[in-house]
Amino acid sequence: MGHEKKNSHLKRDLGLLDIFCIASGAMISSGLFILPGIAYEKTGPAVILSYLIASLLVMPAVLSKAELATAMPKAGGTFFYIDRSMGPRMGTIGGFAAWFSLAFKSAFALVGIGAFAMLLNPGLTEMQMKLVAVVFCIIFTIINLRGVKHTGKAQILMVVGLLSLLVFYIVAGSFYVKLSRFVPFAPFGFGSVFATAGLIFVSYGGLTKIASVAEEIKNPERNIPLGMFLSWGIISLIYVLVISVTIGLVDSSQLQGSLTPISLGAGSFMGGFGVAIMSIAAILAFISTANAGLMAASRDPMAMGKDELLPRFFSFVSKHGTPSFSILFTSAFMIFVILFLDLESLVKTASTLKLLLFLFVTLSVIVMREGKIQNYRPKFKSPLYPWVHIAGIIGYGFLIFKMGTTPLLIVGIFIVFGLIWYLAYARNKIKREYALLHVIERITGIKSTDYLLEEELREILIERDNITEKRFEKLIKECIILDLDKTPPPRKFTQLLAHKLADRLNVDEEELNKLFEERKKDSNIVVRPGVGILSLTIKGRNKFDVIIVRSKKGIIFSDEIPPIHAFFVIVSSPDQKNFYLHSLMWIVQISEETDFEEKWIAAKDDKELRDIILSAFVLRDKITPDKSKHSAR
Repeated sequence: MGHEKKNSHLKRDLGLLDIFCIASGAMISSGLFILPGIAYEKTGPAVILSYLIASLLVMPAVLSKAELATAMPKAGGTFFYIDRSMGPRMGTIGGFAAWFSLAFKSAFALVGIGAFAMLLNPGLTEMQMKLVAVVFCIIFTIINLRGVKHTGKAQILMVVGLLSLLVFYIVAGSFYVKLSRFVPFAPFGFGSVFATAGLIFVSYGGLTKIASVAEEIKNPERNIPLGMFLSWGIISLIYVLVISVTIGLVDSSQLQGSLTPISLGAGSFMGGFGVAIMSIAAILAFISTANAGLMAASRDPMAMGKDELLPRFFSFVSKHGTPSFSILFTSAFMIFVILFLDLESLVKTASTLKLLLFLFVTLSVIVMREGKIQNYRPKFKSPLYPWVHIAGIIGYGFLIFKMGTTPLLIVGIFIVFGLIWYLAYARNKIKREYALLHVIERITGIKSTDYLLEEELREILIERDNITEKRFEKLIKECIILDLDKTPPPRKFTQLLAHKLADRLNVDEEELNKLFEERKKDSNIVVRPGVGILSLTIKGRNKFDVIIVRSKKGIIFSDEIPPIHAFFVIVSSPDQKNFYLHSLMWIVQISEETDFEEKWIAAKDDKELRDIILSAFVLRDKITPDKSKHSAR
């Protein structure tokens, strides 16, 4: 068990800049360097509006993933959310779909590198072009195996270089734009604008990839949503500006159907040098997409291996903190796709799977929220719930339907395969609770859960918010202990508490005393005979402290409240809510130890009182499950 635990944790090495560059790099590839010419052929200059509409259509999925990722920052991203919200059957389908679509999109990006290499060197054969793609795949595999930190650094360099070239293209090209090329603006009518938005939707598909590496992100509750929104805003603007400049630079007859539209635009005012520069930018774009895609795709089989939906060795984490087998397996599959498969129809299928995943993940937010699960506590909550999510589900369903018969048929076969794999391989290996069971329990009133999902989410919260056992132990070792020989009147007692804590928390003593006076009237401060907990939430940030009180004679607050010998005072600011809830639970667990009160009254001094709490804290897992479950609730 120890070995397994040691090799199951990923390193938190990714910061906000890494996240922005991974999400941005995953977006800028075929959506900018290949699709604009094809989309222009269907809509004319109004293709600009198609890109804007597509950017809005992706927002329900972005908002949903931002919420789920801040509540459950775990490797696997989409797979994990679908599995914990709708169960392992749907999780199996979602996991395979996420891995399949990402792997194919990344393989397509690698082929794009070879295609632009042919533009720079027309003498390359098709097989040589594929071998170029394979070489880059091997390079990215080595980078990913060495660690996510190296992957993040490589991604930053590539994306910064790419964005610099695109900004140069926008600024320099704007001086040569001819407004006459924008007339007529919508030659095929505005109906074509919406149809084309579905075609280019894949341009934004990589935006939410970052959720797959959520477990490797520093400060995920801030950096995941902020990184996604920054990437969405900046790259959407880049798309619109680059395409607008390109339309103004290139004649309609040349732009229609072109597979190298940006290179055409650069060549129109910089000649061969411009073509070369934008070809380099395109190669950087495809490289960044492939690099980010390999990293994100490999986390899906890793997460499925952890949950026993795939063989356990998929979840192995190397000494570099990376899922080595999962990376190698994904890379091998991508090389097979590059060398032997026709990508065009499969990329369309992968896009349909991406829409299906977006639909699932948007539905997952509804299920998680309606399950009313206590430990589902996202740091970011998607706004306008549930209307944005319902609109997203309808929109994605409509786009899936419009993709055509062949992709729908392949997706149907894919879903059947996922179900068969689950039934044949995983069904008898796992028993897991999921949020949909809580929804059913609420509707029917029939108990069907044992709070196992609550417990799992609690552990995720501890890891997410750095609510470590060491922090609680340090708190107990350093907190104030009051050992009272005499029983003070309730008013004097609350004044003493306020006086002791005011300086430590940097709050007004009189205001704190008023809060204590109000709170002490609550009979719920008694958690069991002889043991009480008084907790307060105060204004401010980063404020948390505890006072431990022992009174051999017993503190009496009122006739309704029995004498209290062990009294715990917890004062917390709102931002410390998660640590407060866990501290409260731990203190309740400690006080439920069979001989706790006897030891407490018999203790000789402050040191023994601290030791009683710390010893019980270490042994708390031996408390019976029923007690733990009750106190956790």
